[in-house]
This record gives sequence, C-alpha cells and structure tokens, in this order.
Amino acid sequence: MQPKSSNGARPIGVFDSGVGGLTVFREIARALPREPLVYLGDSARVPYGTKSPATVLRYAREAAQHLVARGVKMLVIACNTATAAALPTLQQELSIPVIGVVEPGARAAVQHTSGVVGVIATEGTVRAKAYTHAIRAIDPDVEVIESAAPLFVPLAEEGWANTHVAREVAEIYLEPLIDAGIDTLVLGCTHYPILRGTIEQVVGGAVAIVDSAETTAETVRRALGASAGMSDPPHQFLVTDAEERFRRIAGEFLEHEIEHLEIVTLS
Repeated sequence: MQPKSSNGARPIGVFDSGVGGLTVFREIARALPREPLVYLGDSARVPYGTKSPATVLRYAREAAQHLVARGVKMLVIACNTATAAALPTLQQELSIPVIGVVEPGARAAVQHTSGVVGVIATEGTVRAKAYTHAIRAIDPDVEVIESAAPLFVPLAEEGWANTHVAREVAEIYLEPLIDAGIDTLVLGCTHYPILRGTIEQVVGGAVAIVDSAETTAETVRRALGASAGMSDPPHQFLVTDAEERFRRIAGEFLEHEIEHLEIVTLS
C-alpha cells in the first residue's frame, strides 16, 4: 500500500459502490486541485442500493478501514445509500473527518425549490427517506417526493447513459414526478449525474437539477481550508473487480486516461 502521495501529502479518501462516486471525485478535484485523492470503487458488490442497511454498513466499514489504512486525512462517502446507512457510525468510529453526500444535496435542493422537491435514488436511500429527513430538517414546509430509480445504476456502470434505452427508462421513472408538479429534482445517487443529459431532456428546463457532487466538494473545501499540496497531484484509483471496465468508463467520464489503477480486496 501507498499511504501517501509522492509529494508526501496525505490524500482525501473517496469511496462508492462503483463508478458513480467519480462525479464527486471530479468536483473535489476541481475545487481542490492541489489535493491528492484516493478513489475506491467497490465494483465487486455494486449496487449497494438493493442491499439491506446492515449489509451496506458492513461494506462501508470495510471500505473506510481500507482507506484509513492508506493514510487518508478525510473520508468522503460518495454514495447516497452508504451515507444513509453508515455516516453516523463512521463519524463516531473514525478519528478523521467523514463527509456524506445527502446533507449537501438537501441544502442545495432547499435553495432551489419553491416548494416541491422530487428525489430519485436507489431503493435503499428511498427506503431510509434520507432526503425527506434532511430537507425537512432544513425547511419543514418543503414537500418531498422520493422515488426509486434502480436501473439508472447499471446503465451508468455499463456506459449506456446516452442511449435510447436510458431515455425510455428515464421517461418511466420521471413522468410521475413531473405530473406531481416538482420544480426541483435531486439526483439522489452519485451514479445519476452520469445520466444527467438524458434526465434533463426528459424533465425540461423548468425543473432545476440538483447534483450533490458540487455542494459536497464545497463542504470538503471548507472543512480542509487552504490547500498546501502541489499542482497536478497524483490520484490513485482502487477497485474490487472489473478493473478494465472501470478504466474505460472512468476515462470517458473524467476525459483522461486512468493511471494508478489497482485491484484490491476488502474484508
């Protein structure tokens, strides 16, 4: 293992069930361009959204322990399902700061909405009513409608985000929310921004899209303060399976070739 980057700086750890957390990784890298990052995609066990909360908590603990062993100075749970299931526990158990993606997304939704927020998420996140609780804790007058959109995860994982299949699935998932009069739509899974273009085509320009990646990155930036790293720091990518598929999809999404990719085992 390499607990530090080549310039000696302790990295920020980011983990997700697969490629979806790259949306958060990308925004953190933009907000903090001098900080090295270690990204862990648990691709052997994707998706998390169909698993029980106890199972997701176990997976999240294993991912967190692996990243802590690599010397990360902060942990970002770049997965809504894992945030809902594991954030309070990991914040209590770990000695480093732990940031999730639900609360930043909820804050952004409240800022955008005039009263009715739609949330599309995995089954696990919807079952936990994570966004309903987070949004109403900020503004109890906001109406929140949560709906599961589980097929978006495999579409993103397979690189099918901009296909007619994705468009047809999006229409099925989103039309009930549009009919309910939402003015803001939260992409409540970090895989979903990969399909953002398709989603925007379906909901139209009158509905504001909230992607928690940007607000999560801002939360990370505020927590760390001034960055003292080097320009163009090295980033590491770790996966638990399917490394070549991850390399291809991540390279297309991040628009550069993925270097420093390693396959790891979590336990």
